[in-house]
This record gives sequence, structure tokens and C-alpha cells, in this order.
Amino acid sequence: MATLRQLEYLVAVVDEGSFTRAAELLHVTQPALSHQIRALERSSGSPLLERLPRAIRLTPTGRAMLPHARAALADAERARCAARQAAGLEVGELQIATLYSISLGILPAALKAWRRRHPQVGIRLFEHRHTDELTEAMSSGQADLAVGPAPANWSGATRVLGEEELVVVVAPDDPAAQRKTIRLEDLADRSWVHYVPGHGLADVLDAACARAGFEPRAAVRTEQTAAAPALAAAGLGPALVPSNILPPGFEGHVLRPRPPVRRTLTAYTRGEPDPLAAAFIDVLAGGRWLSPRASSRGSRRPAG
Repeated sequence: MATLRQLEYLVAVVDEGSFTRAAELLHVTQPALSHQIRALERSSGSPLLERLPRAIRLTPTGRAMLPHARAALADAERARCAARQAAGLEVGELQIATLYSISLGILPAALKAWRRRHPQVGIRLFEHRHTDELTEAMSSGQADLAVGPAPANWSGATRVLGEEELVVVVAPDDPAAQRKTIRLEDLADRSWVHYVPGHGLADVLDAACARAGFEPRAAVRTEQTAAAPALAAAGLGPALVPSNILPPGFEGHVLRPRPPVRRTLTAYTRGEPDPLAAAFIDVLAGGRWLSPRASSRGSRRPAG
């Protein structure tokens, strides 16, 4: 039978990509680490890792086991926190999985409001580039709740929080800066500040431009959500960004697309949310950082 220690060792080797680095992280010797991995492989009935000259690769059995290993470790950590809370040793920790743009946009204000109400509750954020990565991490047990676009075929509880508005940013001296609104097709011949492949906002921009009848050319691609409006304000091209990530006193010119570009954001959990998660979802749903147009009270279970 697999032990939590063995599962922890497997996850560390995969995440670090090396037995040597994993052993250093876990403060164990490499032979001890290798012994535990071999024991786990014996109990599993087949190899979990393919040991290449310069890398570690999961076997099909290893790929099947990994998400369950992560979920078991996450559940064990939550059990430890619950036990310590019951013993009066701590007041708990809320674990939130989200997207980079959301942790930059709506979460700071929401967490400020939460902190005023629950100053003793710790917060841990897990940030991801893409909705698919976020959903997969949440499925594997990474966090107590996720905040992001609605996941497809989600079997747990989902609550619609509202709509996030996206805007176009250009430089102050850009010809389009004389306007307050713009049709994306009017920018079809421009080179854009785009996002790297695999970034969720790259998909949002591509889809919005496709609806407008063109494919955006990239003048530059960035992995950092916060860099996109800064690059656009510097004159590298228009950028499509969530309006809530723009800082006070932002120097770029902001245009609202016609028709609007919006995405619905949700909070979701694997089962019914525990009291801490439910309280934070109420804070999110009750704030003014999203348009209430798509807001909905209560939990919803999507079909499928």
C-alpha cells in the first residue's frame, strides 16, 4: 500500500525533474529517496518513472497515479490544518486556485475585504496561466476553491460571480486615442501586444478578433499579464486586457470595445464548499469589482 511519504517523494521528483534536486528539497539522501520510489513502484505493480540520462519522465502508470498523489497530499494537509484548528493551535488557512490575471485584478480588493472580516485566517494562492490548467489543478485537490471562468463539465458546486470587462489599451499618442470606444475590426491591420501560447488571455484575444473577422498579428508576446498594458502604453501595439488590472494613474489610453468583450467568472469547489470557502465566495459575489449582469445567487451544478 502506498504511503503519504512515498506519494510526497513521487510528486517531488516529478516537480523537480530530478532525483538529486528532489532529495535536496526533501532533506533526505538520494538512495533513501530512490528506495521509497522503488517501493512505491513495487506496490503499484509497474514502473512509475522512466529514468532518462538527463531527465525524468512519467510512465503511463505514473501519469495515472500523479493526480491522485497530489489530491491525497492536499487532503492530508487540510486534515492537519483542521486538527490543529480544533486543538486551538491555528485558525485555519484558505487555499485559493486562480488565474494570474484574476490574482492581479479582482482578488486584491476581495482579499482586502476578506482580511477585515477574518484577520486570523491565512491565505495561500495557487496561480495558473490557463483555465484548463486551473481546472485540472482543482480536480487534483490543489485548493479549497477556484476562481476563474466556468469549468466545462464540472461536477462540483459552481457559483457565478459576475462578468469581467476587457478593454483595449493603446499609447496616449496612438491615432485611436482620440476615441472612447472602438470596433476590434478597426484594428485588424495593426500588430498587437499578444500573449504567449498557453496563456488564457491569448485565447480570449484570438477569439474576440475571430468574431471581428481577423486574426491578430503579434508585435510582441508576453507571459506577464501586467506587462501587456505597459507595453501597449509604450506604443508597441494595442492590447486586450481585463479592465480591473489597470493601476490608478495608468498612462495608457483605454478604449471600450464595441460590442463589449466580457467573460463570466465563477467560484467553484469539488463538493459543497466548507464554511471558510463559502464565506469567501460570499465576499467575492458581494463586491463591486465585477459587473453584476451575469451574477447569480446560490450554487449551480452544470450539466455533465
